[in-house]
Amino acid sequence: MMRTMRPIMLVVSAALLVVGCTAQDETDVAPPAVVSTPAAPEPPVPMPATDDATGSDAAPTLGSAAARPTWLGTRVLPLAADGFGQRLATPEELVDRRLVTPALPDPTPPSPPADGGFDASIADVPPGVAARSTWHEGCPVTLAELRYVTVTFHGFDARAHTGELLVHQDVADDVVRVFAALHADRFPIEELRIIAADELSAPPTGDGNVTSAFVCRATVGGSRWSDHAFGRAIDVNPFHNPYVRGDLVIPELAGAYVDRRDVRPGMVIAGDAVTRAFATIGWGWGGDWTGAATDPMHFSASGR
Repeated sequence: MMRTMRPIMLVVSAALLVVGCTAQDETDVAPPAVVSTPAAPEPPVPMPATDDATGSDAAPTLGSAAARPTWLGTRVLPLAADGFGQRLATPEELVDRRLVTPALPDPTPPSPPADGGFDASIADVPPGVAARSTWHEGCPVTLAELRYVTVTFHGFDARAHTGELLVHQDVADDVVRVFAALHADRFPIEELRIIAADELSAPPTGDGNVTSAFVCRATVGGSRWSDHAFGRAIDVNPFHNPYVRGDLVIPELAGAYVDRRDVRPGMVIAGDAVTRAFATIGWGWGGDWTGAATDPMHFSASGR
């Protein structure tokens, strides 16, 4: 069931926070953000297996979700010559990353349906949500053009959660259809929320894993706006699906996920439920890029 709400809209100004950019052979990901760790995560619980197809093989069986490491998002990486953090070995706790989903910031969206079904809402952007987002008056879209979308999703903790996104009004219905398909397929997502402005300038920790849509920024190393700045792109489980170009890996600690043949839960693989769902709405996938870079976390309306 979809609930459609139309709360009063308030335009909120913010300081201009933009990082550099590119497309395909250039990096269309922001420097990794510090991730908050909940004070008291729920205990691990088993996650049912899924029957997604990943090529010719069945998707791996999900085990138990682990509590979030206390150091997550706190260990700042030394900077490399390219301005990103140094690429270090993936911590043992994250080699097969299946962490409990943290709570969303206030104000929180509705709880997921008690019957285990899928629910969604599409609304004008509430003032509190705008205030904690990266939107400001210098962005290439107005606040009136964005929509606040909530959807039900499955975490690695076998629980249903409500996630949130900011997307362009023109793609809001399509985005809901995508997440309805991922929910039906029980594709696990660790964290689904809106990126905050202070995360864009946070020092790199290389361990972020936020699935998100709108971020008001340019493509890294370029001069054009990213598709994220228009609310027409979504990154799915970035740590499980890192951007790779040469020896550059973003997030920097996600090197254990560079080999796409070693399929683990949370990864996006050609022909799986995630790529099929986005293909039905006509969005392109960064895993299909043919240049020097691949970006399997990234889906966009333009294909860039």
